Amino acid sequence: MMRNAVIRRVLAAAVVVAAAAGCTVSGSAGSAPSEPAAKPSKSADAKPPAKPSGTGEPDGPEAQSAVLSPGDKGKKVRELQARLRQVAWLFEYPDGSYGDSTVKAVKGFQGKRGLPKTGEVDPVTWEKLLGMTAKPGYFELYAGGDQPAAKPDPRCMTGRVLCISKTSRTLVWMIDGKAQLTVDVRFGSELTPTREGQFKVDFKSRHHHSTLYDTPMPYAMFFSQGQAVHYSSDFKARGYTGASHGCVNVRDEAKIASLFEQVKAGDKVVVYW
Repeated sequence: MMRNAVIRRVLAAAVVVAAAAGCTVSGSAGSAPSEPAAKPSKSADAKPPAKPSGTGEPDGPEAQSAVLSPGDKGKKVRELQARLRQVAWLFEYPDGSYGDSTVKAVKGFQGKRGLPKTGEVDPVTWEKLLGMTAKPGYFELYAGGDQPAAKPDPRCMTGRVLCISKTSRTLVWMIDGKAQLTVDVRFGSELTPTREGQFKVDFKSRHHHSTLYDTPMPYAMFFSQGQAVHYSSDFKARGYTGASHGCVNVRDEAKIASLFEQVKAGDKVVVYW
């Protein structure tokens, strides 16, 4: 027993001397176990590994700068609103203005998905929304109107003209090539298409009522047989989800009332793509 104790003390002393000399001590049968290798120290220039992107977890208000905020305006806001409509958090038409209804919709979307209900669109909120929606089409972005007018047809550049583009769904009232008033419009369906070409205003009827369809056609300006430019309460209520029976529908009553006062019988009408 004493002999074994002496041997162990000698071996322990050898380990201490070897470690001090920088040797590598390997264990062998009957010898004391070696210590695990020490963890490498971090250098002063070492940087922690970057967090993986797309985790869906917010990094806090300071780390997440807002993509869109209340008060913002423009195409990006219009896209946000169109995407929020797709997931039924916004029911108003996109207008490109980040107002109270958009803030409320963003907060609702954030709260449903466990995100901070800030009402601002940070990168995490934006990525979540992108993942749940499709890229909005042109007329989805302008479902409520205000789309830019198309380039005028050359026939619209002289005289007094109702210049009506099927491409942009707009009517521009032009005098000698200069736009006086612009409104968004709706046309007939495939079964009852709005005719294209150059026409003239045949007559006007302020309180017209269609006997064929038994429906009011206020501020009607007839240009091609039974087809006319007129106000439509259905267009105002349903937007582009509906269609006319061939007429050119206007949903802004104030604008068509003004237009009705300016247009005269004999003025040119151009309907084009």
